[in-house]
Amino acid sequence: MEYRRLGKSGLWVSALSLGSWITFGKQIGDNTAEDLMRIAYENGINFFDNAEIYSRGQSEIVMGNILKKMGWDRSTYLVSSKVFWGGDKPNQKGLNRKHVIEACHNALRRLQVDYLDMYFCHRYDHNTPIEETVRAMETLIQQGKILYWGTSEWSGAEIMEAYGVARSLNMTPPTMEQPQYNMFTRQAFEIDYIKPYEAGMGTTIWSPLASGLLTGKYNDGNIPEGSRLALEGFEWLKDATLREAHIEKTRQVTKIAAEIGVPMSQLALAWCLKNPNVSTVILGASKVSQLEENLKALEVVKLLTDDVMQKIEAILQNKPTRVWY
Repeated sequence: MEYRRLGKSGLWVSALSLGSWITFGKQIGDNTAEDLMRIAYENGINFFDNAEIYSRGQSEIVMGNILKKMGWDRSTYLVSSKVFWGGDKPNQKGLNRKHVIEACHNALRRLQVDYLDMYFCHRYDHNTPIEETVRAMETLIQQGKILYWGTSEWSGAEIMEAYGVARSLNMTPPTMEQPQYNMFTRQAFEIDYIKPYEAGMGTTIWSPLASGLLTGKYNDGNIPEGSRLALEGFEWLKDATLREAHIEKTRQVTKIAAEIGVPMSQLALAWCLKNPNVSTVILGASKVSQLEENLKALEVVKLLTDDVMQKIEAILQNKPTRVWY
């Protein structure tokens, strides 16, 4: 396993990590979740990602039970949660001080840990002053309940706003951002975050396989039974993912993967890992076989020569060239 610094912080995170969105507490059974975490840990993964909204808290409960059962030394792994969607009542969502603090306490209880290594603001809250959120995060840091705080799916301008407010108050600025990043979602990561990178921001990217599209499993246009795009309630994800233009490009990139002798999923993960601004790539496996295959992606990075990367870019035709703000 390769380990990378989380931006300019002193925290080391495994280049591949394991997330629980959709899977834990929903798509897979608890025994499978346990197998995935055990195999991930045994292969050097030290970061396990979660959020209060994942399976409405059940994902954190499942992960917490596994962590307790495994009994791993707490200094050997990192665990996170995210705050924004905690419930349907007015103060059960957003980034106001009340919800930020209460959501942290709930995450600690469900995960059965004394502190969170990383705590993310799951979305930007237009209804809460950024100073209020920064102060709430600083409180949790001073209390030792979180070690690093960050953002998820914020724009570069929003991140820099939080950074500036924190610095003006002599408080801790956001350390990391968790954005979507893959061959089809590139603008924010490659262009919009230039200033945050300069400020020292690390990244924990999600959906590196574009919800499974970049595994090649949808190349024939059909949705396999048991896949996440077949799950009830995730029709929005299917509509956002299964675009004919993206499927056709995936088919073409799959041919390049075959030429260099690797599965499409490993090529797509290696493509993300090759970007120096990627701190860790979050894997979202539902089967042990998927995880074991994806763990080999680090070996593929060296196969992505300039020539191979140029061939991929010629197919994608979507390299960002300008800042949107």
